[in-house]
Amino acid sequence: MQIRKARPTDAKAIAPIMLTAMEEIIYYFIGEHDQQKAIAFLTHHIAQPKNQYSYEHIIVAEEDDNIIGQICLYPGDALEQLRAPILSYLHTHFKREPNIGHETQAGEIYIDTLAVSAAAQGKGIGKILLLYVIDFFVHRYGEVLGLLVDKENQKAKKLYLNIGFNPVGEVHLFGKELVHLQYS
Repeated sequence: MQIRKARPTDAKAIAPIMLTAMEEIIYYFIGEHDQQKAIAFLTHHIAQPKNQYSYEHIIVAEEDDNIIGQICLYPGDALEQLRAPILSYLHTHFKREPNIGHETQAGEIYIDTLAVSAAAQGKGIGKILLLYVIDFFVHRYGEVLGLLVDKENQKAKKLYLNIGFNPVGEVHLFGKELVHLQYS
């Protein structure tokens, strides 16, 4: 298995994996429950620079030339700037102006999505990606990593806590109660 930075040409492979981590959110963004449109929306943005889902912010796990996992993360203080192209696209193509809160803030590198393909789940790929970004951002550069986890998702919450993330607050977004965790 290889861990590497994503490329624009990876967008088609990354989009369905990323969607598994944020299906409800993307359906809310586009205003309909259409998997093909959701994947097309993500594919478009992953292939483009300068947005929150861009390949520029994604690290992939690859095995036998197949992308099997992805982690998307960016500086929290860049959220509004990175979100602007998403909102503009939603307005132009879907006539949508979703009310979105702030899931991150200055002072952290925000893990927006972490997802593993269905075929590769249960093999520790998600944990490997997390440990990779912890080593890179925290140990090498002294950054703080942050993420949100659904209070109801005990399995994911346990994984993050066992790795060393600590709760720093709670956030209410998209009708869900989320725990804000950080690793420093």
